[in-house]
Amino acid sequence: MTLIIGDLAPDFELVNQFGENVKLSDFRGKKNVVIVFYPLSFSGICTGELCELRDNFSAFQDAAVELLAISVDSKFVQKLFAEHEKYEFNVLADFWPHGAVAKQYGVFLEEHGFANRATFVINLDGELVAKFVTAPGQARSLDEYKKAIAAL
Repeated sequence: MTLIIGDLAPDFELVNQFGENVKLSDFRGKKNVVIVFYPLSFSGICTGELCELRDNFSAFQDAAVELLAISVDSKFVQKLFAEHEKYEFNVLADFWPHGAVAKQYGVFLEEHGFANRATFVINLDGELVAKFVTAPGQARSLDEYKKAIAAL
């Protein structure tokens, strides 16, 4: 499935690092959402990207944006990762069925068993207003996030 700007973002419910269920549609009408798919917790580029988001988290908070980071790791790995890196945003486990949400968003890499680096920006109405995907091994730019948030 390839999502295009203007599509309604596929709803999902995943568990976060605290064992709490987080449902995308619960934010509709309340907060804009930025979904950040990343391959694997504790890997170099992924950690660097999420730490950059952590260090600039106020930009998301100031814009009333809920930041949701998602990988195929288990909730136990997500808990350790979030605690180790001091992430204040939700780190969600797309663990089972393996990569199901990443598949809904068209970013699951079957040959690798994890999601590509992909970001989806969703407005209050639940519509996709921006997305960016990088090639495997390539980090996303913080400027892309800032431009997308400014457009909300």
